[in-house]
Amino acid sequence: MTPFTATPNPTIRKAIPRSIWALGFVSMFMDISSEMIHALLPIYMVSVLGTSAVAVGLIEGIAEATASITKLFSGALSDWLGRRKLLAAIGYGLAAITKPVFPVAPDLSWLVAARFIDRIGKGIRGAPRDALVADLAPPELRGASFGLRQSLDTVGAFAGPLLAIGLMWLTGNHFHFVFWAAVVPALVSVGVLLFAVREPDRPPGTRQARMPLQREELRRLGPAYWWVIAIATMFTLARFSEAFLILRAQSIGLPVTLVPIVLVLMSFAYSISAYPIGVLADRMDRVTILLLGMALLVLADLGLAFTTTLLGVGVGVMLWGLHMGFTQGLFATLVADSAPASLRGTAFGMFNLVTGLAMFLASLIAGVFWDTAGPEGTFLAGAGFASLTIIGLIAFGGRLR
Repeated sequence: MTPFTATPNPTIRKAIPRSIWALGFVSMFMDISSEMIHALLPIYMVSVLGTSAVAVGLIEGIAEATASITKLFSGALSDWLGRRKLLAAIGYGLAAITKPVFPVAPDLSWLVAARFIDRIGKGIRGAPRDALVADLAPPELRGASFGLRQSLDTVGAFAGPLLAIGLMWLTGNHFHFVFWAAVVPALVSVGVLLFAVREPDRPPGTRQARMPLQREELRRLGPAYWWVIAIATMFTLARFSEAFLILRAQSIGLPVTLVPIVLVLMSFAYSISAYPIGVLADRMDRVTILLLGMALLVLADLGLAFTTTLLGVGVGVMLWGLHMGFTQGLFATLVADSAPASLRGTAFGMFNLVTGLAMFLASLIAGVFWDTAGPEGTFLAGAGFASLTIIGLIAFGGRLR
C-alpha cells in the first residue's frame, strides 16, 4: 500500500479507473445545472411566491424523501438486472428533461411538481451509480474513489451557484433566464455518461440477487451494514436541508443577487475536503474521522446560531461544508465495504431511503423551529442533535471498526 502522505499521491489519482473519473464529471455537470436552480429556489419561493419557511422545509423534505424511496427500488433493480449504467442513464436523462419546467412554472404547484420529478430522476440514478463506483473501484482505493466522485460532484455544486450569481447580476435578477441556462449542463452530463462510462462485467462466480428486497436477501447484508445504517441515520437527523443556510444568510442581510454565494462557500469547503478525506479513510480509523466531522457540524451550528455578521455566516457555512466532506463519501465507502457485491445496489438504495426519511424529518423540524423560535433556535437545535449523535457514535462506533 502506498505510504500515507498529507497530500493525496498523484499515483493514487492515476490508479483510479477512468470510468470513475467520468462518473465524477457526470455528477459535476448535473450538479452545476441543479444548483443554478436550487441556489435561487428558496428565495424565489419565499420572496416572489410568498411561501413560508415551514413550506420550504416541507417541500425540500418531500423532494429528498422522494429521491430516497426511489433509490431503494432502483438499487434493487440494478442488482436484479445486473445493469447499473442503464438505470443511471434513465435517472440523469429524466432530470435533464425536467429542467425546463422550472422557468415556465406559473405557480408553486408547478415548482413542487418539477422538484418532485427531478428528485425521482435523482432517485433512479443514485444507488446504481454508487454501486457502479463500488464495482469499478479497487478495494484498496475505495475511499479515494468515492471521495473523488464526491469532490467532483461538489465542484459542480459551487460552480452552479457562481454561474447563478453572474447571470443574476448580468440580467438584473432575472430568475427565469438563470433557470433556462441551467438546461445546458444537464444535457452535457447525460452525454458524458452515455459515451465515457464503461460498466464492468460481473466477476465470475458472483451470486445474482434474484429478488433483492426479499427478507432472505436482506439478511445477507449482515449486522455490520445495519450498524452503518444506524449511525448514518443519527448523523442525518442532526442536520437539515442547506436551504436553511440560504435563509440564514438572507436574515443577516445578504442581497438576493449574492444569495447563491452561500452554496458556493459550502460546496467549496466540501469539494476540497472530500477527496483528501477519502484517501485518509483508506489509511486510518474511520470512526475517528466521523467524530471529527460531527464536531465540525456542532461548531457550524453554534456559529450560525449566534452570529450577527455576514462574515460569521460565511465561517459557519464553510464549517458545514467541511463536515460534509468528512462524512458523506466515508459513509458511501462503509456501505460498499460492508455489503456483498451482488447486493450493492440494494445496499445503497436502503441506505439512501433511511437517511432520506431522516432528512425529511430533520428539515421539517428545522422549519418549525424557524417559524417558532427563529434562526437561532433552528441552529441551536441542530447543535443539540449533533451533540447527541457524537455521544451515540462514541458509545456504538466500535461496531463499525
